[in-house]
Amino acid sequence: MLDQRLREGTTTVLPEAIHGMGGVGKTQLAIEYAYRHQSEYDIVWWIPAERPGQIGQALVELAQRLGLVTTTEANIAGPAVREALREGRPYSRWLLIFDNADNPEQVRHYFPQGGNGTILVTSRNRRWGQVGGSLEVDVFTREESKELLRRSGPPLRDEEADALAEALGDLPLALEQAAAWRAETGMPASEYLRLFENKRMELLEVAPPPDYQLPVAAAWNVSLDHLETRSPAALRLLQLCSYFAPDPISRSIFSGLGNSSIFPELDAALNDPMRLARAIREVNRYSLARIDHRTNSIEMHRLVQLVLNNRMTPEEQSRMRHGAHTLLAAADPKTPVSPASWPRYAELYSHVIASDAMKSDQPWVRQLVRNIAEYLYFWGDHDVSVDFSEQAWQSWLAIFGEEDQQTLLMGQWLCYMYWVVGRFDDAARLVAHLREVYERTAPADQEDTREDALDALQLEAAVRRVEGRFATGAELDRIAYERAHRAFGEEDPTTLNIAHNFGVSLRHAGDFRQALELDRSTLALKLRLLGREDRRTLITENSVATDVRETGDYVGARALQEPILATCRDMFGHGNPTTIETMRQLSEACRKEGDHLRALELATEAHAQFTRRYGDTHPQSLAAALTLSVALRQNGDLQAARTRGLKACEGYRQIYDQHHPHVLSADVDLAVTLRLLGQPEEARRLDETALASLADRLGAGHPLALICAINLASDLAALGLHEEARRRGEDTLALCRSTFGEDHPTTLMCAANLSVDLASVGAEDQAADLRRDTLDRMTRVLDAPRQEFESGMGHPATAQFREGLRANCDIDPLPL
Repeated sequence: MLDQRLREGTTTVLPEAIHGMGGVGKTQLAIEYAYRHQSEYDIVWWIPAERPGQIGQALVELAQRLGLVTTTEANIAGPAVREALREGRPYSRWLLIFDNADNPEQVRHYFPQGGNGTILVTSRNRRWGQVGGSLEVDVFTREESKELLRRSGPPLRDEEADALAEALGDLPLALEQAAAWRAETGMPASEYLRLFENKRMELLEVAPPPDYQLPVAAAWNVSLDHLETRSPAALRLLQLCSYFAPDPISRSIFSGLGNSSIFPELDAALNDPMRLARAIREVNRYSLARIDHRTNSIEMHRLVQLVLNNRMTPEEQSRMRHGAHTLLAAADPKTPVSPASWPRYAELYSHVIASDAMKSDQPWVRQLVRNIAEYLYFWGDHDVSVDFSEQAWQSWLAIFGEEDQQTLLMGQWLCYMYWVVGRFDDAARLVAHLREVYERTAPADQEDTREDALDALQLEAAVRRVEGRFATGAELDRIAYERAHRAFGEEDPTTLNIAHNFGVSLRHAGDFRQALELDRSTLALKLRLLGREDRRTLITENSVATDVRETGDYVGARALQEPILATCRDMFGHGNPTTIETMRQLSEACRKEGDHLRALELATEAHAQFTRRYGDTHPQSLAAALTLSVALRQNGDLQAARTRGLKACEGYRQIYDQHHPHVLSADVDLAVTLRLLGQPEEARRLDETALASLADRLGAGHPLALICAINLASDLAALGLHEEARRRGEDTLALCRSTFGEDHPTTLMCAANLSVDLASVGAEDQAADLRRDTLDRMTRVLDAPRQEFESGMGHPATAQFREGLRANCDIDPLPL
């Protein structure tokens, strides 16, 4: 029947789901189908799907199997796999089996959207029938049950097989266990039925399980009673495994007990490879768990775990859970940032959740929980990291309280993750809570020296930046920097990290010269203490290049940023976020330096890579879209620039407040494109609204407000309002000279436009003087460095000015 249903049509969008209660053999049916029809597929891939993190890891492994040139990061490999399967690269006939996928909403977006393959889902959830085809798996027919029972063990008469099948409820998992028991012991059917009935009655008297679980529990208790007598160590091993996930448990995890203790008989097995091997052999004899010798792992059905758990006393349960936590903590590589550790963390992830490790009070277990949260981020599954971190934060709040240090650290991490995924309101609320706790609990003599409190202060500064409160963010970072400098000295890694963040805030506050001075000092220290190959050094080196660009040295900025990009590619790879962001910023440097074709090439690639990694609504994707929009406009493709610009404006409004400087900056850039497309009135409306908000929030002399004002003057001139344009230009030029200096390119653009407006209102002499002075400065500031760099090529802005064309000023939102 399953074969027929799968042949009825394409199932890549609407999968075929096998659903039914636990123990009826859904997974076995999927395995049997894959086995019988393997010749019809080029590749068959099994995907554990109970938790999203497991799906991501399976897709990473599939990417490697498909030979895709990609990273081991989930948010890169996953989309690459889906696209390759959709296109049939390198295989057009594929079968994906999502096993135990109980939540359609969590799982469905991992499916390829097209192609010639097949998707098969196993689940206990009937709701899959609303997504695609659905096949319910029930218990065996009586004849199927009797056939399974007759395959092994002593011969059975028909009435004996029928009686056994009746007692076992025709449930495949229970039947399999009974058959394995009879095969191993040779016990007559009548004796097995007597033992089974005794166990069934015991279960009914104590805590009766659901009807469909009763046969499984009774059948397993028959075997477990025997194992308890024959091999106590084997029984204890099974009890321990009941606190892991119903996924493969690597035998290497059992080697981490060390000097800890769970139960004496179990301790002896865990500390002796030979005794452990004997215990596993006993488990295998009675089919009490699935032993996979290829992967050297043990796996247990979730219903069997429940049976084992229910047999234990509260004390035994507590000790086994504690033992599982101890072994998991010992298996922690303690390097969540390292790709080499990610496969181990992928294995630990599901066991940490299943064992309730978040509720452990063991320090190393709590550290493991934090490391899993960080691994999920560095591995690239940001949404899963947020969910996991939220669960840990809430658990620790309830158990340990808000003043517990580990709880506070998890709160900081969760705040950072909110910031990463653009949940800025949640980040703001959480950081306010964290700061209140730190201020309330910090001893007065430790206010300046607690690193966790300094981290919280920096987090608050970052949140204020995403709120658009740049001056407040800079003040918080200044306080953190001064405290760290006093407490630890300028060469301490904590101080260097805070110094870098202070530079970020200074740039957003518009103080580019102070940012450049601080970043150069920080870079010199990092080069001496960490070396250039350290990521922390490289990001500060990139900050220096950005500062150089914003202070007006476009050629110098490009010359700095080109080798930084090359180093990022060598160190991190082409698809790493740090590499992509460096590429985007190099595009901006190239555009301002005058190389518009190179800028467009870099902007196109950066935008494609960010959207492939994060989708098109992530903050970094939106910044890349805006960079691409401006690059398209500078290359003459106004319609494409308008399309990209509109999408960037819409996207920014979805994640930031409508008065956020990034939102208004996107409006200012779009307004330039609209004016060039012959829509000066719409451009004026955008610029006037943006200028009012920017001046109110940042001040009229902030660089963003000044760029907006320059463009507004151009809107007024395009509408024939030359006197208004002149007045706007004169006011803005005075502020530009104060903020940027007389020779900054932005000041020169403002002066160039004002000279045109002066001529338009009849002030010819004043216009000529300003034009002559501005042209001399532009030649010196823009042309001369570029001619040396580009072998005689002048700057396009100077050429446009000579032709009497107005200059357009762009805003490149800085990374928050």
